[in-house]
Amino acid sequence: METLNVDSFKTKVFDFDKNEKWVYAGTLPAIVDFYADWCGPCKILAPILEEVSQEYAGKVAIYKVDTEATPELASLFGIRGIPSLLFIPPQGEPTMSSGVLPKEILKEAIADLLKVPDPNPSKS
Repeated sequence: METLNVDSFKTKVFDFDKNEKWVYAGTLPAIVDFYADWCGPCKILAPILEEVSQEYAGKVAIYKVDTEATPELASLFGIRGIPSLLFIPPQGEPTMSSGVLPKEILKEAIADLLKVPDPNPSKS
């Protein structure tokens, strides 16, 4: 998992200065976690995302965006509550989800929204 600032977000996810419409800058499907250090639910989600990032290494990019350090990114996506997850398929429009997702639901979302099968189907 990598924490993004505005510049790295533009390079790896979406350059909103160059593009008015959504154009994903990456090649792997991705999840962007909008969080804050003071947020209790964000602290619950963090280890789940860490596990998922290890399980899907090389298959799904997982990024974190600190809404306190980069309020312009939170504003760009209309983040009103955290944690919020942005699911980004390689082609097509991203999908936003709010709140803590249990690991099983997160893996289902990766399969459904990002079209990446569970690398360990027998484990949850």
